[in-house]
Amino acid sequence: MTLRHLVHAVIETGRISAPTLVESALGRLEPATCDARLEQWSARILERARIELTTIGLEHAPAGEAVVVMSNHQSLYDIPVLYRALKRPLRMVAKNELFRVPLWGAAMRRAGFVEVDRRDRARAIESLSAATDALSRGLSIWIAPEGTRSEDARLAPFKRGGFHLAEEAGVRILPVTVIGTGQVLSARSHRVHDGVAVSVVLHPPVDPKEYGPEHRDQLVAAVREAIASALPEPARPESESLPPTAVSAHAS
Repeated sequence: MTLRHLVHAVIETGRISAPTLVESALGRLEPATCDARLEQWSARILERARIELTTIGLEHAPAGEAVVVMSNHQSLYDIPVLYRALKRPLRMVAKNELFRVPLWGAAMRRAGFVEVDRRDRARAIESLSAATDALSRGLSIWIAPEGTRSEDARLAPFKRGGFHLAEEAGVRILPVTVIGTGQVLSARSHRVHDGVAVSVVLHPPVDPKEYGPEHRDQLVAAVREAIASALPEPARPESESLPPTAVSAHAS
């Protein structure tokens, strides 16, 4: 990463992590305080990179309703961009490597972020339980169903964990398309490009109850179709058409 962006990110992360840990130790940490700090952190990160952010479809984000947010994943900048665009209590499901970062990792745990170890099934199930609990407390959960950042911006196959989570918690899925973050910082690059125009497109929520576990593949296809629909043509998967069974299930 460009040195000045790296130094700035470290400073801003420390700025919100240190008081979070102190207040947690004193038993005074409130979710609303974490929300405000994450909002400030994301605003400063985007300001430093001079990102021009446009949000489309904010009316699809149901006010006062916890949802599982699912989006494509192109860049580390997806995280602050989504915080700025969605403007709602939001935590993310993150790989356990991020929780090993000094100060930041501990603060993430205290703030309610969900750690997942994809190599350990038992711990992955525990993570699902923690995320379900967060949703029950009114926190929306962001998860990237691709599982990792796309190297070429094309939408990769979806993993099923987030869909299980939405079904278990009885909440709707909010499909979101992020466009342009890969041009700010791509998956395998260390160079940040300033002044990039980034768009976030929110789509109508999808209710897993309309499908049921027996039609989970159709649920996955519906969410994937929604996210793909706003991507530039080169980034779309080869086939975006929903199977007839998916259309029927969604209409029922």
